Amino acid sequence: MTAAVRSPVAGNRDIDGEALDLVRDRLAGLGRHYTPVDVATAMRAEGLIVSDSAVLDTVESLRRHSVGAGLLEPLLHQPGVTDVLVNGPDQVFIDRGAGLELTDLRFPCEGDVRQLAQRLAATVGRRLDDAVPFVDARLADGSRVHAVLGTLASPGTCISLRVPAQRSFSLTDCVASGSLTPGAAQLLSRMIKAKLAFLISGGTGSGKTTLLAALLGLVPSSQRIVIVEDSRELAPNHPHVVRIEGRPANTELAGAISLTDLVRQSLRMRPDRLVVGEVRGAEIVDLLTAMNTGHEGGCGTVHANSTADIPARLEALASLGGLPRAALHAQLASALDAVIHVARDESGMRRVAEISIFVREPRSGLVRSECAVDLRPDGGIVLGPGSRQLERMLDR
Repeated sequence: MTAAVRSPVAGNRDIDGEALDLVRDRLAGLGRHYTPVDVATAMRAEGLIVSDSAVLDTVESLRRHSVGAGLLEPLLHQPGVTDVLVNGPDQVFIDRGAGLELTDLRFPCEGDVRQLAQRLAATVGRRLDDAVPFVDARLADGSRVHAVLGTLASPGTCISLRVPAQRSFSLTDCVASGSLTPGAAQLLSRMIKAKLAFLISGGTGSGKTTLLAALLGLVPSSQRIVIVEDSRELAPNHPHVVRIEGRPANTELAGAISLTDLVRQSLRMRPDRLVVGEVRGAEIVDLLTAMNTGHEGGCGTVHANSTADIPARLEALASLGGLPRAALHAQLASALDAVIHVARDESGMRRVAEISIFVREPRSGLVRSECAVDLRPDGGIVLGPGSRQLERMLDR
C-alpha cells in the first residue's frame, strides 16, 4: 500500500455532527434556500461561536453533507480515480490504477458515514436502514454505490463508490498505458473483425469493462450494439449503441427487472452485437441460446480467477437458470469461441494476461479452456496449444 494521499478537504474545520444537525434543522424551517446570514442566525440561536470564518466553514460543511457524495466529493473528482472505499469513519481509500491508497480524510464519527450512505441510497429511491442494511445502486451521475451499515460490517459502515470513466478508452490508449502490447492489440482487433463470440474474465477492478468498451469501439459503425447491464458502466465510443438496464425491486419488493428479462427483450431489438456487461446469473442461459441462434460476435464479462475456471463458473451460473451441466456444455461448445483474461499484478497494474479458446472433449462432451496466447508481464508472447485453432477461427 502506498503512502497516504492528502485529501483536499482534510484541513477544513467542521462543527461537530450534532451541532450541524441542529443548524440544518433550523434552516429547514425557513422554507427557502438559506443564505450565510441565515446560517449565522441559526448558529447564534444554538449558542455557537459566530465569526466570519466559522460561518464560512459551516456553510461549506452544510454543502458537503447535503450535496453529492459529501466529504468524498473531492476525491471522486481527482484525476484517474476509479474507486473510493470507506471502511468506517477512520479509513478512506482511493484507487487511481496502481492499487489502493490510504487518504488522510476522516469522518467525524460513524454516524456521519451512516448518514452519507443513507442519503446516497435515498437519492435513487432505495431504502437503507437496520431492516435493509445494504444497498447496491447507480447514482444519477453514473457512479455505482454499494453500502453496508455498521450493524453488519466492521469497523463500521462501509461505502464503495465506483467512478464512471470520464471518457472512453481506445485500444490505442490501452497499449499506451501498458495493459496491452501492440501485438496483443492487433490480435484482439482481429477477433472483433472475425465476429468471434467471447468473454472477458478477471477479478473485481481488473479492467474487464474498460477493455470491453475499447473492443466495442472497433465494431464497424454500420453494426448495431445492444448492451444489457445490471448497472450502467459500459460506454463504448460507437455511433449506434442501445443500452438497457436492469432494475431492482422497490421498497414494496415489486417492479424488479432482471438481466434474464432484458436479454430476452434485446433479441427482439435486432442486435448485430449482443453484449451483457457482466454475466452473473441465470441470464447466461439466454445469452448462450442467442449466440447459438445466429447472433455472432456476442460478448460480455464474467468474474473468474483464470480462463481454466470459466467452464465451472458458467456451470454454476447456468444452474441458477435450470440448465443441466451436460446441456450447458453443449451450448457452450457452439456458442463461445474464446475468453480473454485480464489481471492485476502486485503493483496494481492492469494487463491482458491470456487468450484461450474453448475445446470440447470427445468422450465426456465437457468443454475446457485451452491457452492460445500467453501474454507475459515483460511484453513477451508465448503461443499455447490452442493457437492454431484460434488462428483458424480468425481466418474463417
